[in-house]
Amino acid sequence: MESSRRQQAQSDLGMNFEREDLKRNAALAKEQERVEKKQAKREQMMNRSSYRMMVKTAKYMDKYYLDPLIGLIPGGVGDTISSLVALPFIYYSLCVVKSIPLTLAVIYNILIDVMLGAIPVIGNVFDIFKRSYVDNLKLITGYIEDDKEIINKVNKKAFWTAVFIVVLCWLIYVVISWAISLGTRVWDWIVSLF
Repeated sequence: MESSRRQQAQSDLGMNFEREDLKRNAALAKEQERVEKKQAKREQMMNRSSYRMMVKTAKYMDKYYLDPLIGLIPGGVGDTISSLVALPFIYYSLCVVKSIPLTLAVIYNILIDVMLGAIPVIGNVFDIFKRSYVDNLKLITGYIEDDKEIINKVNKKAFWTAVFIVVLCWLIYVVISWAISLGTRVWDWIVSLF
């Protein structure tokens, strides 16, 4: 009886703990459901064939140095192939993760790799140390795993990344023009020797 009087007094004072407990339990259940859905989506994203392809691409291109080896193919063909191999990263960040800032960061890393690779001879050395495929995989995985540090870093840099992409496109044009000009001069010089 004392318990019912206490509950009545608490209720009169607006201290209905049973109702608060029910609300708290409902909120906890809703949060748990949200976490489980997010985990299921994360697992689904990481089990996609395109994600597995990106993992293998990063492994072979950067860890086994296939990127600098492909870059040795003359006439810009190697750098073009290397860029095409990076397309799944752009697709995944744009169409699966659906993040424009992430896509900009991925494109930026690819363009840096293209620009460095376009420099004759020295570019292949830079390709050994610049691991754009591994970097892009880390960014994408960070987004999938909801890594707040990576997400905040990419989102804060989104505008400047877009600006740098435009500048990099121009620089790539300049470097390729310079490489073609240099190649033409060297070829003319070699032909003039005979």
